[in-house]
Amino acid sequence: MPTYRAPTKDMNFIINEVLNIGKYSNLPVFSEATPDLIAAILEEGAKICENELAPLNHSGDQEGCTRHDDSSVTTPKGFKEAYQKFTEGGWGSLTDDPKYGGQGLPHVIGFAMEEMMVSANMAFAMYPGLSAGARAAITIDGTDEQKQTYLPKMISGEWTGTMNLTEAHCGTDLGMLRTKAEPNDDGSYAITGSKIFISAGEHDLADNIIHLVLARLPDAPKGVKGISLFIVPKFLVNDDGSLGERNAVLCGSIEEKMGIHANSTCVLNYDGAKGFLIGEPHKGLRSMFIMMNAARLGVAVQGYGQSEVAYQNAVDYAKDRIQGRSLSGPKAPDKAADPIIVHPDVRRNLLNAKSFNEGARAAAFWCAMLVDLSHGSESEKQREWADDIVGLLTPVMKGVFTDRGFEYAASSQQVYGGHGYIQEWGMEQFVRDARITQIYEGANGIQALDLVGRKLPANGGRAVQRFFKHVMTIVADCKTNEKLADFTGPLEKASADLQTATMWLMQNAMQNPDNAGAASTPYMHLFGHVLIGLQWLEMAKTSVEKLEEGSDDATFYENKLATGRYYMKRRLPETKALLAEIEAGSADVMALDAANF
Repeated sequence: MPTYRAPTKDMNFIINEVLNIGKYSNLPVFSEATPDLIAAILEEGAKICENELAPLNHSGDQEGCTRHDDSSVTTPKGFKEAYQKFTEGGWGSLTDDPKYGGQGLPHVIGFAMEEMMVSANMAFAMYPGLSAGARAAITIDGTDEQKQTYLPKMISGEWTGTMNLTEAHCGTDLGMLRTKAEPNDDGSYAITGSKIFISAGEHDLADNIIHLVLARLPDAPKGVKGISLFIVPKFLVNDDGSLGERNAVLCGSIEEKMGIHANSTCVLNYDGAKGFLIGEPHKGLRSMFIMMNAARLGVAVQGYGQSEVAYQNAVDYAKDRIQGRSLSGPKAPDKAADPIIVHPDVRRNLLNAKSFNEGARAAAFWCAMLVDLSHGSESEKQREWADDIVGLLTPVMKGVFTDRGFEYAASSQQVYGGHGYIQEWGMEQFVRDARITQIYEGANGIQALDLVGRKLPANGGRAVQRFFKHVMTIVADCKTNEKLADFTGPLEKASADLQTATMWLMQNAMQNPDNAGAASTPYMHLFGHVLIGLQWLEMAKTSVEKLEEGSDDATFYENKLATGRYYMKRRLPETKALLAEIEAGSADVMALDAANF
């Protein structure tokens, strides 16, 4: 059976040494996040993930969720008890507003906990994870009454939340949605329609489920400009906060899925269910993107989180499994064969995953810190800068981290050979679970189009120009240290490739939009390489400094540098091939008539 060990040492390294969030201790959100507190939170969080959630991952996948004749749903054995321990420990409230019962800690700590949960048990992590997006929308666009009614119990975990966007006939194209919202005399609305693919849409973990539902008012204009967002509780809430009557929203079925079997992905049917408008009429798209952007960052964490746990198990297997002899001579002469970790191709698989996982973690944590700075910095300029970078990087992280996360979960499975394909070893579950991350919360092709079509030209290209300047500033600062030459040189070249690709898009996308479409995914991955390369330079800089100071943990920093060099020398050069693909244009992509495929 697979195991999981939370990488708390690496997390502490990124948070306290690379990002050095202590330098922001003058800001309220960072003021209490001391290294000791962070270490304690990560240590205790690791315990619940390793000891409570991870042991349920395989059994939960095998059992799945069960829908009953009354439309209720029960989660797999042990999930309800684990969720109770999760909520009692306050693990779902780490970064929420203390005004409503949250702990007000930095998002970087929330990301660390989210990664541990995802690696330990992705299907379980989705139950509280979906609530975060719903809470974000209520926090920003809800009325004071709505905030007081829903946020405290959603933050405590007594209630969970969902995002109800997709319908059978429309996924990304939300302008086609048909769910209706008819005004009631009391100011509420009657919601009628059907939604599909609703993660955690019905379950037995919490007392209530707060659905956030996109629907159309009777006077709504066509297209996305006619969408409104509504709060539709599973149980209506009385004036005193107690639960009232059951609302007219029922689980029609549980989707039969490739993975995440222990999460109840539901078809939800609304039959005049009572809903309450959140935000302005016909402005639901804005509220939806609040939820979606929060969810997309969470899915990025899911991507590398699944790669991390698959990698850990592959390393254990590679050290234990004996097969063949090393090409350079026996390494275990007392045994019938050498452990397979001596073979270069096995190491290639492992190092691809390791160098990606650690770089992606650093990028995610940096982005999490910027989320807090975008809201809490005392400098308006810094708030704007941080917001620009987070907006720019969100589609990159969601798309690249999940594409690579799936790839490296599969390559870790490959280390097992035939055993990796057998259920009892657990590796095939990591691959199946990772696959959904490339699809939901906006398929990765959509992330690439969002990056090229919206994020790059926004505000005259301000965000991408700021990113380029940031990268080159870091490179320039580090070039004076010869010990970092293995990092600065490759990153400088990769950044030049990204800038060339960006200029090509500016010159060719307007005259032929298909050029943008054909280039979007390779451009997104080129951008991802530069982002991860930047993080490796930052981690290398810190590691060199610690070694020069005579750290007692020299092995950790030396291993960090060795892993980073692998990424810079063997993965980062892919930017050249991606640039060539971008500059090839769209003619060959569009050459065939549809009938000739």
